[in-house]
Amino acid sequence: MLGAPLFPGARFLASYDAGRGQRFYVYGASAPFAQLVAYYKNVLSQKGELVFEAPAVHMFEIGKFREETMAFPPSVTIKDYTWNGSEGYLNPKSDGVPARFPTVLQFVPPPIGSPIR
Repeated sequence: MLGAPLFPGARFLASYDAGRGQRFYVYGASAPFAQLVAYYKNVLSQKGELVFEAPAVHMFEIGKFREETMAFPPSVTIKDYTWNGSEGYLNPKSDGVPARFPTVLQFVPPPIGSPIR
């Protein structure tokens, strides 16, 4: 459903309407940013792209972007939430464990019926 494997142990945080039949799916991970990037380089057999250096954001495209039918490119985006001394992304679940996630994953699958790479 996500268009790519979910990193082991990642926890669902939320989903949002992205428009044009797409959704964002957000997951928190306790593993460091570099470990998640290495994992997705391996499982997706591509190097992806470091979109920002600070805070670090790495993106992997998982499908062809069709401007006429999609709001966002199908992708897996990984963001480092420990940049500049931050303790991580706050777990939105009250009494959630862990309290903060050092890394967040965002999946934007292709709309239903679209091919996945």
